[in-house]
Amino acid sequence: MKVMDTLLKTHNKLEFFNPIHGFPDKVGTLSCLKFRNQELRFGSRRSNVNWGKNGSVKASSSALLELVQETKKENLEFDLPLYDPSNGLVVDLAVVGGGPAGLAVAQQVSEAGLAVVSIDPSPKLIWPNNYGVWVDEFEAMDLLDCLDTTWSSAIVYIDDQTTKELGRPYGRVNRKQLKSKMMQKCISNGVKFHQAKVVKVVHEEAKSLLICDDGVTIQAAVVLDATGFSRCLVQYDKPYNPGYQVAYGIVAEVEEHPFDVNKMIFMDWRDSHLNGNTELKERNSKIPTFLYAMPFSSDRIFLEETSLVARPGLAMGDIQERMVARLRHLGIKVKSIEEDERCVIPMGGPLPVLPQRVVGIGGTAGMVHPSTGYMVARTLAAAPVVANAIVQYLGGSKKGALGNELSAEVWKDLWPIERRRQREFFCFGMDILLKLDLPGTRRFFSAFFDLEPRYWHGFLSSRLFLPELFFFGLSLFSNASNTSRIEIMAKGTVPLVNMVNNLIKDRE
Repeated sequence: MKVMDTLLKTHNKLEFFNPIHGFPDKVGTLSCLKFRNQELRFGSRRSNVNWGKNGSVKASSSALLELVQETKKENLEFDLPLYDPSNGLVVDLAVVGGGPAGLAVAQQVSEAGLAVVSIDPSPKLIWPNNYGVWVDEFEAMDLLDCLDTTWSSAIVYIDDQTTKELGRPYGRVNRKQLKSKMMQKCISNGVKFHQAKVVKVVHEEAKSLLICDDGVTIQAAVVLDATGFSRCLVQYDKPYNPGYQVAYGIVAEVEEHPFDVNKMIFMDWRDSHLNGNTELKERNSKIPTFLYAMPFSSDRIFLEETSLVARPGLAMGDIQERMVARLRHLGIKVKSIEEDERCVIPMGGPLPVLPQRVVGIGGTAGMVHPSTGYMVARTLAAAPVVANAIVQYLGGSKKGALGNELSAEVWKDLWPIERRRQREFFCFGMDILLKLDLPGTRRFFSAFFDLEPRYWHGFLSSRLFLPELFFFGLSLFSNASNTSRIEIMAKGTVPLVNMVNNLIKDRE
């Protein structure tokens, strides 16, 4: 359910693809294969845009896009200790990808005194992604200093008559601070950095050779793929047909907006902004989108129009058109856009081959929440699990395992049976959401956010396991309206049978 936890975002660059045939292997910001993108050229910071009577953008998404200013990629000002390929040493861990998950593992493995190399084509680049998290999740990881804005509560608009106040503090991640904090710890722990892309990995019995696009070969006892959704190194052996969460977001300067600056908008399912466009309203009724908004002040706000999950994913232009109509209806006049982002998150689908020689974490390891799109807090919490396993089998009490045996043990810790069963239940939830139209989606979330907080908190934060998830499901069903119960039974029977069969097949 959002959105901000995505790791597949590009800044001002995207060639949106039709994912009917599955998510292309090329996609990924740190892929060994290049993302198929084209440069979208935008106008200047301010533009002569036609505005509606209430000062909002006319219903042309191109007018909104003209306000996107050209931005330079921002890099951290660090002197990175570089990997020296001339020494020919075998490092303990090579981390491919410099996102939050990869740096977290590199930091924690290096703290144990093991030799770590981080390989990334842009190791100093500040992540372009906007991340939103529940404050309690970052508090549990001692990362509160990496939130630049917090809100005391979150709001869900079910429709024009029904509003839910969640009462759970929410925060926006300070990307620069989070990466700086991780990089500083990595540097102080002795992590070396190599600026390149990995194009091939060759496995030997006790080590792997990572061949980079600059001709350098790095030898490592363990290889961690943290490249996001590219699936560059981690292997899959089953058909890949996930659902897709698609969103378009902007950080904008506006003349004003109607939201309380002390509360973020977690979901706004209202559709009155489409009353004047029958075709668009019908499309939205079949595959609905919602607004996710973080107001920073009275005239600065993050706005994101989001399709929670669909198969195939909605076209980006469709989502932009809906956003423009919503802003017009809300009377939001966009003066300038600091940054924009396009987000495509594959949700659900099969897990990678378990086990396999390359270890994974994050999107490449199937760790996106299949029902919500959440991932960042989950992967940061999983980083110590992966790091501890690597440390134990390379230099700790369980030292002795090598190659395939070592990787198998790490995968076992990352995806134990209880986590696999949890994910299966989340995929069941995704399969139901895929079938719901706007009225059904509203009924679902009206019941969901009326549950005891421990249930919906736990579901969104991946803290519920079987059998707790079954009690969650029973509570949701009993809390739902009669119409929603009938709908869940009609549309959830086949997914339920599939889930039960998969749970029976999945043994230790």
